Amino acid sequence: MDRLDFDIAHMFAGGLVLVSFMLLYQDRLYALLNMFAAQALVLAVSVAWQAYIQDAPHLYITAAITLIFKAIVIPLALHRIVGRLRIQRQVETVVSTVPTMLAGIALVSLSMVVMLRVTQGADVLAREDLAFALSVVLLGLLMMVTRSNAVSQVVGFMSLENGLILAATGARGMPLVVEISVAFSILIALIVVGIFLFRIRERFDSVDLHALDGSKVNRI
Repeated sequence: MDRLDFDIAHMFAGGLVLVSFMLLYQDRLYALLNMFAAQALVLAVSVAWQAYIQDAPHLYITAAITLIFKAIVIPLALHRIVGRLRIQRQVETVVSTVPTMLAGIALVSLSMVVMLRVTQGADVLAREDLAFALSVVLLGLLMMVTRSNAVSQVVGFMSLENGLILAATGARGMPLVVEISVAFSILIALIVVGIFLFRIRERFDSVDLHALDGSKVNRI
């Protein structure tokens, strides 16, 4: 692999981390869903580039699955769910934006330090991709912790899964059957989440987790 191939792969993986920060910054549900679609698009391009430089044709299928389902189908379905439920467009947060972004920077720094140390004997590209992938995973977890809205937590979970895909492709890929299984698992999870949210809306007239906790306390 020449230097240009490495730099381009590095740029795509770093771009995925940047978009993860942009996900953390969003305070509107529609903007959040659009940014998740952008993250999935960057991931698809990154996986396609890995397929090219690794000469691994099966990763092109992974890139196509990511592009179709995670960049198009799932965001559109979540847009529809938000519109049908008339969910409040503001993203409810447990922690304000500035502390969340600072925590995100700290997690990325920790990821770089830890992963680059524990993978010293690995391929240079794999080391970089694993460090970026761990950053995306931790930022996804941070989103799930700092958001109280069910939809934004679902987005955080799928962002976390994007980091796992980046890690797998950077470390010379996953078997194709695993990739297809992951894609269909996400679709099934999306259907379940959609039904679940409709049920919550019918019962409690809200999808805010704090409101649901309060309703539970009142019933007790």
